[in-house]
Formats: sequence, structure tokens, C-alpha cells
Amino acid sequence: MQGLMQPWPLTVDRILDHACRWHGEREIVTRSVAGPIVRTSYARLHDRAQRLSNALLGWGVQRGDRVGTLAWNTARHMEVWYASMGIGAVCHTLNPRLHPQQLAYIINHAEDRIIFADATFVPLLEALLAACPKVEHVVWMGDGAEPPATRIAGLSAYEPLLAAHAPASWGGFDENTAAGLCYTSGTTGEPKGVLYSHRSNFIHTFLTLQHDIIGLSARDVVLPIVPMFHANAWGLAFSAPAAGAKLVMPGARMDGAAIHELIETEGVTFSAAVPTVWQMLLQHLLATGGKLTTLKRVVIGGAACPENLIRGFHEHFGVEVVHGWGMTEMSPLGTVGAPTAELAQLPFEAQLPQRLKQGRVPLGVDLKLVDDAGQPVAHDGAAYGHLLARGAAVAAAYFRRDDAILDADGWFDTGDIATIDAHGYMQITDRAKDLIKSGGEWISSIEIENIAAGHPKAALAAVIGRPDPKWGERPLLLVQLKEGEMATADEMLAFLENRIAKWWTPDEVLFVTHIPLGPTGKIDKKALRVAYGAVAPA
Repeated sequence: MQGLMQPWPLTVDRILDHACRWHGEREIVTRSVAGPIVRTSYARLHDRAQRLSNALLGWGVQRGDRVGTLAWNTARHMEVWYASMGIGAVCHTLNPRLHPQQLAYIINHAEDRIIFADATFVPLLEALLAACPKVEHVVWMGDGAEPPATRIAGLSAYEPLLAAHAPASWGGFDENTAAGLCYTSGTTGEPKGVLYSHRSNFIHTFLTLQHDIIGLSARDVVLPIVPMFHANAWGLAFSAPAAGAKLVMPGARMDGAAIHELIETEGVTFSAAVPTVWQMLLQHLLATGGKLTTLKRVVIGGAACPENLIRGFHEHFGVEVVHGWGMTEMSPLGTVGAPTAELAQLPFEAQLPQRLKQGRVPLGVDLKLVDDAGQPVAHDGAAYGHLLARGAAVAAAYFRRDDAILDADGWFDTGDIATIDAHGYMQITDRAKDLIKSGGEWISSIEIENIAAGHPKAALAAVIGRPDPKWGERPLLLVQLKEGEMATADEMLAFLENRIAKWWTPDEVLFVTHIPLGPTGKIDKKALRVAYGAVAPA
């Protein structure tokens, strides 16, 4: 026997329909790529997105066709998202921080028919398009009626395209229809495409709206600093309109001064970004004496969050920093470190060890740990194992690849090594490929670099393993100091003392002018291994 409820497909166009009908005048504020602040609303964005849908239909875009974007976080980028998804096409967010050869590979592998590009990225497309024969149209997302002079043939301007079309109708397709495509950053091998469905995005939106996850409300003012090309801005372009929250889109400027200005002038209450962005903001605030008068909560993910960030925002500004973890393959949220009832009653110092962990699972996600033989690992906070995941918004396969990514029971191997404690808090101890094996025992590179990054003179820290004739591998600590600071190796090692096992202590400390970051804001360990002799160059 089945239930007697109305059929109501979970398609993401309904999210913006809801925002338009019930939160229509709630603002969306954008720092435009050209610079000025631009204001719109959910109702106006809904109308413009439906007009753009009609333009896409006029170009012959059909369900399942891929529509690419090379764009920052702006209201226009959101319009392209909903315009594409609303007619059953697939919105493919392209990461402009990838190597051009990787971008060309991704565009060709996805077979993007149309690409919408901010002015910043038109030169990049000029260099790429000769190698991308399937791209039929490129749309410049600037303000004017005429696109700039360019070698791109037939470049269209965004605003005249919208003005020439009436609103289209949305929906009318199955909730399992593909909605979005996002490629992994390709740190090992070619980038792999994760193809989200309308249903998975909708359920992920419900998942994020749980109070202990992101928990937005209509009273919130949300600043998504995490780019929309990083796993859907962690779902914020869906969850903010679903809740009716005001959106503040930062555009191309991610420096501490620009972010601080938006937070204060627009009354931001919630934000999300990778740790490097918040390090810049914290350093800017401490250097200038800046205040945070409205910001209440920040989710930091994409890489492990150093203690100095959690402590710094709490002690200086009363802002709660919540650790999060996820993957492109998980849409992306997997855990968030909101406190349990017991933890919330403890003093801040007693909470800190748990807050440094990646957090607990929301409804909609399941995790487990297994050893090398596939046997379960105890949830005691000490035993570590391979972290496996499954859920309603977890990938079952990669786009246009035949290799199986799930085990016989439907679990996806995240590639992370982790512990889970008795309270359900998961902690990533390392990526499987980044663990350092010394004398037959494992050393966590992440744990050392998190502590080292907390040194008051350190801007960034990274740890890699280098070959050692006696022990197999030994850790090397690389430190990028804050501007104007000087330090010694003994200083850094003394800071680690009594915080890690003595045999974990790095054999060498090198001070470097720059620690490279990958296209998603994480430390590029692959480049460091080549540069510092851990592996031979490819």
C-alpha cells in the first residue's frame, strides 16, 4: 500500500518559486565585478532567470544539455543557475582557478554548448575556445549593451539577451533529472564530474537547513564567500532563497578589507568560506582595529580550521566559528561541528578540542570507518580508519566514467583517514595519500600543520613526508610567515613541543615566501612534494 499524498517533484526551480512568492522583496546585494554595489530581489531575480530560460530555449537548449558558467558569486550567476536548471538543462560551474589545460578538458568532457562568463574571464576563454569545438555560444555577463572587443566570434551581451525575451515556464520533469555538474579539482589524474540531480540538490537543501548544520532563517543575512564553482557554494544559493534570507554576494573581491566592508554595511549574520579567507579577514581586523557588529556565525570548511581562527574570532569578536567538512561528491556537506547539549554547557576552553574536529553528521548522511581489511573501526576517538560515506546527496558514479566508486554495500570511499568519538564527532586525521609513514607508524600531516599554523608569526603551514633511509619517511615543516615577521626553526619546533608525540617532530623547518594553494583553496601538497624533493617531477 502506498500513501495518498500529492505528487510534488523535488525540482530546484520550486526553491526560487517559493522565494519569489513568499520572500519576493528580500534583497540580493552584489558587489559587481565592475565594482559598484547592485541591489535586486528574489522576485526580480526570478523574473530575469525565467527570461534567460527563454533565451536558452531559443538557442535550442534541451533537457540534459550542459550550460557552463565562468563567474564569481553574483546575482547574475544565480540567474544563470536557475535559468538552466528550471528548463531541465544542466548548470556546469567551471572553476577558473584550474590550469587552462584542465579547464579545456572539462569543457570538452562535459560538452558544454553555452558558456556564460564574467568580464574577468573573457581573456581566459579567448585562449581556451580554439580547443573547445562543441561550445556554440559565449555570453558576456557585463553591464553594457555591447560586449568588449574580443577574438571570441559572436560574443553575446547578457542584458540585451534578457530584454529580448519573455519569461518561460519551469518544471514539468522528473526530480531525478540532472541539474548541476561540478568537477573535482583533479589532484590525482583527470578531474572527475559529479552530476547532481534536482532531487539530490533539494534534499541537500533540507539537510543544510537543519539547525545544527547551517540553519538559516528569514532573519539571516548570508554572505557566501565560498565560490559558486566550489560544490554549489556549499548549497547556499539554494538554502538562502529556501529560507528567505537576504543574500550578499561578494563578486570578485575576496580581500579582508572588502569582506569586512560588506559584513558591516549589509549587516551580515552568517558566512562561509575556506580557512585562508578567514585568516586574511582576521589579520585585517586585528591590524586595523575593525569590529564585527552583526556577524554571529561562520562555517569554515574546505581544509582543516586552525585553532587560532576559532579562538581569534571567539575572543576578539564573539563570533562562533563552526568547523565543517564535505566533498564535491557529497553535494558537499558531510559533517558540521555544532555543539551537543552537553558540550554547549562547558567553558570555551573545554569545548575547543571538539570544535577542532570536523563535526557530527546531519540527517541525510551516514558515515563509517573501516580498517585496511574493510572491518569496522571503533568509535572511540582514537582508532582511525578509512572514512566511507553514503546518503541521499552522495555520488553513485562519476559523469561519463565506467569505473565503480561504491562498494558492494553502497558506500563511497572518501579517501580520508579519520576517527569518530563516542559523541559522534568525526575528525579527519589526514588524506590517505598525505599520511607520513615513519618507522612503520603513521604521522598525521594535518595535525602538525594545524598546530604550526596557530603560531602567532605564521600565516600558513604545510607538512609533507620526505624519503628517509632509516625511517622510510620523515616530516618536513614548511612555514609562510606573516608579512614583516621573522622566526627561527627552534621557535617553531618549541611551539609544537608537548602538543604532538615527540617522534612526530619534523626533522627540518623551512621558511618559504609562498605556500601554493590549489584551485579550491587547499594547500597544494602535490606541488610541495615536487618542489621539496618528496617525489620526482612528472
